[in-house]
Amino acid sequence: MSSTSTAGTVRVFTFKDGLLSKVAHDLQLTLTRFEVTRDGDALTGRFWPATLTVDGSVKGGRVDPGGLRDKDKRDILNNINTKVLHTDRHPVAQFEGQRDGARVRGTLTLNGRSQPVDFAVREADGRVTGTVSLVPSRWGIAPFKALMGAIKLQDRVEVRLDLPA
Repeated sequence: MSSTSTAGTVRVFTFKDGLLSKVAHDLQLTLTRFEVTRDGDALTGRFWPATLTVDGSVKGGRVDPGGLRDKDKRDILNNINTKVLHTDRHPVAQFEGQRDGARVRGTLTLNGRSQPVDFAVREADGRVTGTVSLVPSRWGIAPFKALMGAIKLQDRVEVRLDLPA
């Protein structure tokens, strides 16, 4: 049985670091264009990073939608596209893998580089959810820095998936 889904959510979380991290923001972003195809246990995903939107800053585990001005959100997206992910050169990220019970294992191609990924998934109420912890430097992506490195992002990103089973 083969199925393709774009119904669901893909959220990306970034984490602040650095000397001036108190003035920086942890962020929640949502990817608005993606495809996930399942054929038995085989999984294929295509993700368009240029379609990320900034939901807001995260404080105390919750999104603060008013925590960022519209200009800040535009600046963040511009930095993601031009300085971090270079979406003009790498418009699509791809995943090829297998679901083996409660685990998904495969290869993620991002920023023109391929690396293995392995993460747990949970199925309940017709949904499959999982969190993938990524270390961007494995794909040649340097953590974003501002103010000569006094504000920067950790070399860690979480991607949370919530998809139809």
